[in-house]
Amino acid sequence: MSFLKLIMIAALAWGSGAAFAGDSKMTFPTYYRTVNIDGLKIFYREAGPSDAPTILLLHGLPSSSRMFEPLFRRLSSQYHLIAPDYPGFGHSDWPSPKSFAYTFDHIAQVMNRFVETLHLSKFTLYMQDYGGPVGFRMALAHPERLESLIVQDAVAHNEGLGANWKKRREFWENRKENEEALRKNLLSLETTRTRHVGDDPNVDLYDPDLWTDEFAFLSQPAQAEIQSDLFYDYRTNVGSYPKWQEWMQKTQPRLLVIWGKHDLSFDLGEPERYRKDVRKAEVHVLDAGHFALDTKADEISELVRKFVNKK
Repeated sequence: MSFLKLIMIAALAWGSGAAFAGDSKMTFPTYYRTVNIDGLKIFYREAGPSDAPTILLLHGLPSSSRMFEPLFRRLSSQYHLIAPDYPGFGHSDWPSPKSFAYTFDHIAQVMNRFVETLHLSKFTLYMQDYGGPVGFRMALAHPERLESLIVQDAVAHNEGLGANWKKRREFWENRKENEEALRKNLLSLETTRTRHVGDDPNVDLYDPDLWTDEFAFLSQPAQAEIQSDLFYDYRTNVGSYPKWQEWMQKTQPRLLVIWGKHDLSFDLGEPERYRKDVRKAEVHVLDAGHFALDTKADEISELVRKFVNKK
């Protein structure tokens, strides 16, 4: 073989390798889609190769799938990312509470139908805040669909709710007497901001659009009734915690726990409670708030990448 031909083969091989390396850094566009689920329009974001490992991302209160945009920008080259908005949130339909029961059981049923409609047979389930009670219901109903679990600031133990939930428990005990106070607190601009910043002294890291946009959403006429109905149903999550713990202890799922240490919504001891349930759980407490992606998206995306690839 001539020296010139060897050079040409080497050049082609190098070019092919360079193209492959470049492909691994490609970012895929995010698509903004809707699908009809039992007469409801459910909005969702989707990005990444359809044949890559799927991560289903479930958002919290009072956010929407928008909260996961930082992960979409960082992980779409390697994973198939899907993040829906629940009924009553974001760009999904907001049916009247008179015609739609805003309970976690019901929302989990809609999300299971969403998974079936999109033909998602296997996925990693990423759960933040309200995503926890929705996701655990989905996991127990269809454990065969799960490859692994990622928990970000979502509670599965009664102690995890902490002292801040005293007034909220009073609302569960007597809704009529406590609903007005609950709405003023839960839906206020101050509380919406605190959910993001918590007690983080580095307030300059937080984009105020995060909470002003959410407050605008919460201020819509339909939201007070929708959110108070769903929050009243939160008491059923507390009753379900022992069942979720038993399931984790029995099945020992692959589990990554990510927590913001400045989160005032939940007790900081909650991450270690997960480790007691799942012996090999990976637990990371970050210098972040309740919505840890606000300030630690790079770190979280790397944790997710290592965790999903490790399987």
